Amino acid sequence: MKSTAKAQSTTSVPRAPHEEAGARFTKYLVTMGIRIACFILMVAITPYGWYTWVFGIGAMVLPYVAVVLANVGQDTHISRAESPFIAIEAPLPPVEPPSAAPSVIRIAEAPPAPTEPRQA
Repeated sequence: MKSTAKAQSTTSVPRAPHEEAGARFTKYLVTMGIRIACFILMVAITPYGWYTWVFGIGAMVLPYVAVVLANVGQDTHISRAESPFIAIEAPLPPVEPPSAAPSVIRIAEAPPAPTEPRQA
């Protein structure tokens, strides 16, 4: 069992699932808003040129990007490795040598009891 001398820092605790879901939903909505802007700019800006293709490719690629960005959760957080030696607060108690006459427990199994036939 792990015991620590100090309480866990609140900055190392991951965000609550509902807060994380809200942040992912916001990322998705922003990316899809940019996609809608790409559609509008692709049609509205005239004369058509190379930038029309850029807006068209953006409108096609952004749904994939929106889903990938929305599904990235706390995986991007790099946590520090904790040393197991820090968790040890005090040295282990000294080990007592075994006593001169160790107690031995012997278990013997009894044979199964005979069963009586059933009478109908």
